[in-house]
Amino acid sequence: MPQLNGYDVCQQLKQNEARQHIPIILITALNGREDMLRGLASGADEFLPKPVNGEELRARVRTMLRIKNQYDTLQVLMQFREDLAHMLIHDMRNPLTVASLYNDILLKQNGLASREKKYAHVVRDSLRELAGFLDEILLVAKMEQGMLQLDSSLTDIAHLVAEVANNHREIAQLHGFQLTLDMPDCHRLVLLDTSLFKRVLDNLLSNAFKYTSDNGEVTIHLRYPLDETAASTHSFYLQIIDEGPGIAPEDRERIFDRFEVVSMKQNGQTQVGLGLAFCKMVVNAHNGRIYMTPNHPQGSIFHIEM
Repeated sequence: MPQLNGYDVCQQLKQNEARQHIPIILITALNGREDMLRGLASGADEFLPKPVNGEELRARVRTMLRIKNQYDTLQVLMQFREDLAHMLIHDMRNPLTVASLYNDILLKQNGLASREKKYAHVVRDSLRELAGFLDEILLVAKMEQGMLQLDSSLTDIAHLVAEVANNHREIAQLHGFQLTLDMPDCHRLVLLDTSLFKRVLDNLLSNAFKYTSDNGEVTIHLRYPLDETAASTHSFYLQIIDEGPGIAPEDRERIFDRFEVVSMKQNGQTQVGLGLAFCKMVVNAHNGRIYMTPNHPQGSIFHIEM
């Protein structure tokens, strides 16, 4: 090949999206360690020096074809999973929208007894939670495929936290527990995808409310790790503290895994979900960190460091 050598051909094939998954066995008279490393770095899946043993070459080809077939099968299954998820979510949205509409009409009716109104609020909150869960399935799928781009802008983090907290006050009052907001008086601009980060806060507060008993307290702490008066430094530290049963020590790392089953301490209640995995993906996408520690004497503290 007067214009290209084998390394160049490998690189061009691997840079072509339609051909990059074709297995390549590089056969060459060059047999030095540096030659082998260069061949593998250029995209070759196997590197065989000449002279080539026919049996070995056929064995390598069979291995490469088996791996390629497994890859193709996996791609088909992943596409099927994605198509099925989109279909189910689309089909679930219609009845969910209808149920939400009629429940909102019911809430606007005059003369509802207090118990009936409370039940209607519970239905509304459950429908919103289900709608949020459907959205998160799609967002997590996009994140896993690297298709989700952050739409970041300078955001007043104190204002955002206060806004989300105020949206949850009605739920707190309905269940009879206190929502406390502890923030600095000054404001700080941070670079965030506001929509995604709101979902993170909604998830964490919803979990805190779910496991805090009536008449308990949920607290939000916001701190700026550096100089609290430096309004343009892009860093903050957030805690959401609940008084729920807490999470067993062996489950504290696994709670951020998708669809992981974890047990609450004391009451043994289990939790299976996507919410915390979604939170971790969003925080990681912002180059932040999220983790959980126990609250004393009981409960959990979820920390976000950005």
